[in-house]
Amino acid sequence: MLFHNQPMELVLLQILRLAWLAATLPIIVASIPTPKLSCLRATLLAFARRGKIMHSSQKFTISQRFFLHFYIVAFIWTTLLLLGTWAYAYNMVPLVVEPFSYSTITSFLTGGSTIKTDTYKLRQGYVAWQAVFLLLMMEVQVLRRLYETRHVFNYSPSARMHVIGYLTGLFFYVGAPLSLCGGCAVEVFNFLANLVTKFIVKGKNQMQVTELEFWQVVNPLFKLGWKHWIGAAVFLWVGFINTSAIRFLVLYDIQDRQMNM
Repeated sequence: MLFHNQPMELVLLQILRLAWLAATLPIIVASIPTPKLSCLRATLLAFARRGKIMHSSQKFTISQRFFLHFYIVAFIWTTLLLLGTWAYAYNMVPLVVEPFSYSTITSFLTGGSTIKTDTYKLRQGYVAWQAVFLLLMMEVQVLRRLYETRHVFNYSPSARMHVIGYLTGLFFYVGAPLSLCGGCAVEVFNFLANLVTKFIVKGKNQMQVTELEFWQVVNPLFKLGWKHWIGAAVFLWVGFINTSAIRFLVLYDIQDRQMNM
């Protein structure tokens, strides 16, 4: 079997990779410049059409205003993943682990632990905090798109999109955040399940209260490395330019229609 006797972490990653491959492979194949694939290209274009190039009389279409659903679902899903991953990273796998500290060496010599275990914790800490960083960027992207959909775009009541395109958008905004934290998603789920179990068994009054300090919560993000922050700066700058360009195009379209009235 494909996933036989494999850890759940690897199974989840393989499922995500297969899903993305299945979603992108038809597009890659359709891009091959050969007349034999014209039917496939026409089908994909029909699924992707929306707005002015989608006729309202066509079957299996829905209002383009349903674009808002993508970002509502994405905001809720990304926020849940972000909070869960952040809690897991903060409580279970701190980014900085000192594998050669006095206590570690003593425990290692007495057979209590291994250097390999601390190396694994360090790697998992990096994976978890990197997932937090990426989910933060995804949250910014989703909120930006939600703002644009609500306050910038002005969808016509007659604007339509294909239902396949709608389902594809939902798949993307569910799969993308999960892929960003796929390397630790199973551990996060187990961590949250244990918290829920303890809450049910012990009750609210018996649960240990963890005092959070802002700097301790965000400090590991600054230790990921300069490449992450350069990438974040470029990402935010491009997002700002994109929003400004969309706002300009919408205003231009409104003025153009007013002049033609």
